[in-house]
Amino acid sequence: MAIRVALIGTGNCGSLALKQLITDQRFELTGVWVSSDAKVGRDAGELAGVDVSTGVVATNDLDAIVAAKPECAVYCAMGDVRLVEAMADVRLLLAAGINVVGSAPGVLQYPWQVIPDKYIERVEAAAQEGDSSIFITGVDPGFATDLLPFALAGTCQSIQQIRTMEIADYATYDGVTVMFDVMGFGNAIGDFPMLFQPGVLSIAWGTAIRQLAAGLGVEVDEIRDSVEQEPAPEDLEVAAGRIAKGTVAALRFQIEGMVKGHPVIVVEHVTRLRADLRPDWAQPAHPGGSYRVEITGEPSYFVDIVPTSRHGGAPYAAILAAAARIVNSIPDVMAAKPGIRTTLDLPLVTGRGVVSID
Repeated sequence: MAIRVALIGTGNCGSLALKQLITDQRFELTGVWVSSDAKVGRDAGELAGVDVSTGVVATNDLDAIVAAKPECAVYCAMGDVRLVEAMADVRLLLAAGINVVGSAPGVLQYPWQVIPDKYIERVEAAAQEGDSSIFITGVDPGFATDLLPFALAGTCQSIQQIRTMEIADYATYDGVTVMFDVMGFGNAIGDFPMLFQPGVLSIAWGTAIRQLAAGLGVEVDEIRDSVEQEPAPEDLEVAAGRIAKGTVAALRFQIEGMVKGHPVIVVEHVTRLRADLRPDWAQPAHPGGSYRVEITGEPSYFVDIVPTSRHGGAPYAAILAAAARIVNSIPDVMAAKPGIRTTLDLPLVTGRGVVSID
């Protein structure tokens, strides 16, 4: 019998998850929640960009989503700039007995030692009330910072450092809120947005650092972060909008998990809006972008992962991968013990059910 699933949020990740929920025979779509009034009343198939009329129309009423009694909700609503609301939403769903998988709130990927215990306890209490589970993932932080390095680390006899990297060209990425409000592209050099305020990187990627540390069995004493900005040499037109000459057009930031004074777990991001900016920074394995796992140990590894798609560039392909991991994890999350579940808790999501021979 198909699993009854609702979709919450139809942005870049949510619309791709919605497409799979419509076309994957393992699932029955029960509802779609949207934040935009312009999308209310539109068919789910139209919002997903597929030539199918589902009979499920979008609503901005979360209570109506709950009333349809889905077994699971895919939560892809914006969490970066509305953390309080996103946390309240998932507690409501969990308490109603609805399992949750999704891309937000990102702090729930691995919240321990990242956010105050009282917020974790509220989510756990809602999950216990509803006998439900929640699994939040993504790309980075997400499978590029937990699933992939764990797979390689399991083949090592010794490890001195694990470094995960996103090296990306965001010129084709059209997420305006993330590009301008969160990452600060187009800002004056030295004008740091929310993401680069003191300690925020250590929280945002603290989930990745803490989860890797837990899997490796080490104690992180301190998390350090740093950021560099590079100006546009001329006016640039990118998918999200215009970047004026002299404003931020490339970023490099790094988060280090220190163990006994050594940076044992490192997350690094190099994000450009044009490929020739800061050639001295790490270069992608493929035009458009790649992810990298470097392990210094015995053996050592240098592994590049290049997501591609027939329908878009590297940023699109990466978001598609995140959406697929979210949707494909639904059966395992539903079978898991109530509470906050992580990559360390769940069995390997193998891609069962998605083989398609055209």
